[in-house]
Amino acid sequence: MTDQTSQTDQVIAEGVDEEPIEANRRLFAGRTYAIIAAIAFVYAAFHMAALNGLSISGVIAMPWTIQAEWNERAALEGFDELRAALGPAGEDFTGGSMRRLLTLADEVAATAANGDEIRALAADITVAREEAAELSRAAREIQSTWAARLPFLPTLPMEPWNFRTVHIAGALVLGFLIFAAHGFSVTGQAVRETRAVTLIAAALAIPALVAGATGFSFIQFINSGDTMVMGGRVLWMSQRIVPEAFAETYTWVYDREVWWFGLPLLLATFGAIVTGWFERRDRGQVTASDIVLGLCAVIVAVYLITIYGTAGRNAVGTAQVPIGVAFAATAGSALILELTRRVAGMALVVITAVFLLYTFTAHMLPSILRVQVPYSWQRFFGTVYSDVGILGTTTAVSSTYIILFIIFAAFLQASKVGDYFVNFAFALAGRARGGPAKVAIFASGLMGMINGTSAGNVVATGSLTIPLMKKVGYKPKTAGAIEAAASTGGQIMPPIMGAGAFIMAEVTGIPYTEIAAAAIIPAILYFVSVYFMVDLEAAKLGMRGMREDELPKVRQLMKQVFLFIPIVILIVALFMGYSVIRAGTLATAAAAVVSWLTPYRMGLRSIIKAFELAGIMSIQIIAVCACAGIIVGVISLTGVGARFSNLLLDLAGVSQLLALFFAMCIAILLGMGMPTTAAYAVAAAVVAPGLVNLGIPLLTAHFFVFYFAVVSAITPPVALASYAAAGISGANPMETSVASFKIGLAAFIVPFMFFYNSALLLDGTWPEIIRAGATATFGVFLLSAAVQGWFMGGRSAWFLRVALAVAALFMIEGGLVTDIVGLAVAAAVYFVQKVVRPDPDATIAVRGAD
Repeated sequence: MTDQTSQTDQVIAEGVDEEPIEANRRLFAGRTYAIIAAIAFVYAAFHMAALNGLSISGVIAMPWTIQAEWNERAALEGFDELRAALGPAGEDFTGGSMRRLLTLADEVAATAANGDEIRALAADITVAREEAAELSRAAREIQSTWAARLPFLPTLPMEPWNFRTVHIAGALVLGFLIFAAHGFSVTGQAVRETRAVTLIAAALAIPALVAGATGFSFIQFINSGDTMVMGGRVLWMSQRIVPEAFAETYTWVYDREVWWFGLPLLLATFGAIVTGWFERRDRGQVTASDIVLGLCAVIVAVYLITIYGTAGRNAVGTAQVPIGVAFAATAGSALILELTRRVAGMALVVITAVFLLYTFTAHMLPSILRVQVPYSWQRFFGTVYSDVGILGTTTAVSSTYIILFIIFAAFLQASKVGDYFVNFAFALAGRARGGPAKVAIFASGLMGMINGTSAGNVVATGSLTIPLMKKVGYKPKTAGAIEAAASTGGQIMPPIMGAGAFIMAEVTGIPYTEIAAAAIIPAILYFVSVYFMVDLEAAKLGMRGMREDELPKVRQLMKQVFLFIPIVILIVALFMGYSVIRAGTLATAAAAVVSWLTPYRMGLRSIIKAFELAGIMSIQIIAVCACAGIIVGVISLTGVGARFSNLLLDLAGVSQLLALFFAMCIAILLGMGMPTTAAYAVAAAVVAPGLVNLGIPLLTAHFFVFYFAVVSAITPPVALASYAAAGISGANPMETSVASFKIGLAAFIVPFMFFYNSALLLDGTWPEIIRAGATATFGVFLLSAAVQGWFMGGRSAWFLRVALAVAALFMIEGGLVTDIVGLAVAAAVYFVQKVVRPDPDATIAVRGAD
């Protein structure tokens, strides 16, 4: 986005906005591409419309609605004019009642000198209000008429369970069409098609269609008026033995749900999953297996929306849940697990499978894992596809905040703002020693707060920064580790925090703005620590910065600083009190507007492309959140989270620090191999309640869990962000994960810092907050110096490094005495290093070892 000339070797960031093409992603062309793009566009645009309360019937009625609003505004303006015309009586008038003011106007006009003016103003207000009421009535009638003419289109806003069900179904359909069950050859070698498997998969469409037709027959029956109604809702009874009072109406339901809906649906679902593993077609073609899986996803959604609209929904979580709900939930869970495997790997699928296995074996396990009564298949799966599981918190957040900010990110991508972020980081930090590494910190922080996954952020920015780090002298493993640590930190960077903050707000009930504000100092501490690590490493290795001719021109970039406007609007709108939905929508619109000032102007085609891109980008996070919902459902149903809370309470009786350490280990273990949002959602259900029971404030407890769920991406042995970076740098993945763990070490200390000193979460007076921030920053500097072995311009002997680490730990507690001790130890180390000058290569003499 800056000028590039043939005379210079400038580093220009290009393509960091582009989504990486996964090995199993299909590449479409022609008519197939147009169809997939249209589905993706409709899916993302549907969410934007739904979140802002729009619908097709509402759009048709919009001219009447707008005219009604103008008339209401004219009436309000007339209110002020009339009040002024009333003189002293108007000045004494209080409140905003239009009716009272008009009554007063009638009384005053009878004797006032300007009575004609008062009557005219009152008449204008009356006419404007009557016209507004008539226009509003017409708008409602038009909406009602078109809603009846378009019965298959959703009426927005939708009921939450229905909206989340459509949200998941759409992601499943898109996901199976776009992501294959296997990887494709990187060499572009032709695929040997498996015709026999394709025929078997195509035949599975028959039971799927049977299940679908049965589902639609249920809709017809419910709408026929032949059903029974209780409490204002249609009664839906699906039992093997129906009570005599209901037998005449519902005797046939159970058998039809089992034989004509449930079993055909399971046959089609599991059969297509299996054939999908073996079916092979060209990368530009969709397999029959995946078409059947998409069809099954639609059938599950249609059935659940239908039955959850009846009184059958009240039986969810009990043994009387309709058998068809259990069948649909089983099929839906299998579809979610298969798509999660395709887009996020096996780690989360294996963890979910362990939790599912636990559900049905918990009554046979010892100690805190044991439950008294075993769970039946019908009760469990009849519960898991509800708001305690798949349709619960994780999907509630992915269907609102997360997809909204994915759309925002897609608009930023279309306007090439990501390229600008990286170029801006190069211009600011490229000249410093080890320049590309510091660029990675700034760029990955900016990109990572919008990107919902650490590994995805590594791929986006690391493809540019890692080769440049290697070029200036960093080892491949170090280059990959720096990028992994920086990209992971983006998940804790306000205001967006990679969508994790929205889940925290949903789980805790704490306002999002309060969470974003509390995250500022911990995020600064993390990035300052990574910066210190990188800077000290560069000093130790004697690295240079980048040359002037290798960098973008600051003057040119300053001309495009307006590209930060969408981010500024987002932050300002949030702190002005706008809802997250409204703030995100305004920021998205701003991204389109500022693009008109760049070569990448967003017209109608670009906007459609951005929505299409958002639909595709959202698939992974939606699948992951739905899969995490299964785990949350298991935890909720079995109560294992509460038992872990009791265990933490028991440990706290021995040592609170030991309980916190145990909580840290659980959060990291649960998060290994999982994207941030899923890792936090699961850890919040298992660990956070126990911390709250220890007396830790709610926000502190959830931040503690959130941090460790985030850093699980750089924690060996399963470190997704580090593995992604190793793939780019060419280093050994395990060595890269160990190095990234070392570079991000402060992230493992910061949660203990704000536990011992809540001022770091802005809980305290401003002097307390400033002192806590300053001493904590110095503490992470000392920790970085101890890890890197470089302090105040020189290498440090091993015993000085130990002393620096001790000083850093003293600064963690946050008390005045411990801060003074930490500063005194640091001063002593400085004195010894400058005056005594011990040999930095000194070792401990070990005698008698031979």
